[in-house]
Amino acid sequence: MTATHTAIQPFHLAFPVRDLEEARNFYGRKLGCPEGRSSPDWIDFNLYGHQIVAHLSPEACGAAALNAVDGHGVPVRHFGVVLTMEQWEAMAKKLTDDGTQFVIEPYIRFKGEVGEQATMFFLDPSGNALEFKAFKNMDSLFAK
Repeated sequence: MTATHTAIQPFHLAFPVRDLEEARNFYGRKLGCPEGRSSPDWIDFNLYGHQIVAHLSPEACGAAALNAVDGHGVPVRHFGVVLTMEQWEAMAKKLTDDGTQFVIEPYIRFKGEVGEQATMFFLDPSGNALEFKAFKNMDSLFAK
């Protein structure tokens, strides 16, 4: 079996949070992720059709290491979604209007190159880094 598929399958990602109500507010209210199942120790969220699970584990939360990419310090451990350009622009505006503190403010990376993309990085209340991006040309998602 290869990692390349014709249809996108939902991914599953579990990550630590320090407080479930903070996670519920951030992922559910701020990012608009519908909530799925939950327990006293975890909450499922629907992130654009993907299952992400916030697990209560305050001791596992912390700062992310950074790598230099395009002149910015990109959090090494991060997750997010590739959006359409229209979705990305709407999210960037909403987050900016909400006063979000960005690790990397919304901008166009690799301008004029293969892989030109809009990107932004920010942290959830537990310090998990998220990146949301959109490509000028979606066909360049995996281009070299």
